[in-house]
Amino acid sequence: MSISPGISELLLIFTALLLLFGAKNLPKIARNLGKSMETFRRSAREVTDEVMYSDVEPEKEIEPSFLSETASEKEKSEDERIN
Repeated sequence: MSISPGISELLLIFTALLLLFGAKNLPKIARNLGKSMETFRRSAREVTDEVMYSDVEPEKEIEPSFLSETASEKEKSEDERIN
């Protein structure tokens, strides 16, 4: 059993749309529908990428402040090693 519409069903739908909206409005409606679908797909892709790659970033380890050296302390220790 096929769910997709056949040629006769598509012609009936197109004729109903033509009668309801008119020949001038159908291209505008189709264009807006296409833009809306593209925006939805782009947003869905962004959300999917964000969820998929959120675990990829490694967590930064927090170093205790007494273990980290400032730039000036590093320079002093290098100067002491040289002298």
